[in-house]
Amino acid sequence: QDKEKLEICKLNDPPSAETVKDMIRYARNVIEEFRRAKHYKYILCLTLTPLVELLEICELSLDKMGAVFEDSNVYMLHMMYQAMGVCLYVQDWEGALCYGQKIIRPYSKHYPSYSLNVASMWLKLGRLYMALKNRTAGVKALKRAIAIMEVAHGKDHPYISEIKKELEDH
Repeated sequence: QDKEKLEICKLNDPPSAETVKDMIRYARNVIEEFRRAKHYKYILCLTLTPLVELLEICELSLDKMGAVFEDSNVYMLHMMYQAMGVCLYVQDWEGALCYGQKIIRPYSKHYPSYSLNVASMWLKLGRLYMALKNRTAGVKALKRAIAIMEVAHGKDHPYISEIKKELEDH
């Protein structure tokens, strides 16, 4: 699956091997920079300004990497996931949902059928849809999370009971 995970844009004039190599180097560096920035910003002060700066790092790197990489590329997915996390933290539900919707299809392709990473993303999407008053999409996403979790954890797991209760309460 490495080809799928490192997919580049399908352009009339595809990027050179050197361009791709440079972008991978850039992606690795920006991911490391983001980790450091996130660590220091959280330690220093959890204010809105540092979080906005973290989101800007994600968005700028996604723009740059998006010129070479497909959205399904692991480097793009990593940055989208980080951006989603920042959106969730600042309670930007629409922003988080937008990133989550871009992430779920490649996650479903890259991870095994009953991966808890995929279940976790469906769970987040379901809760976001519910928070944004899209009950139909929320129920569908939560049921997908439950289906995976029942296989991974077993039907009697407390997580599953908790999610089923969420569905009943909405």
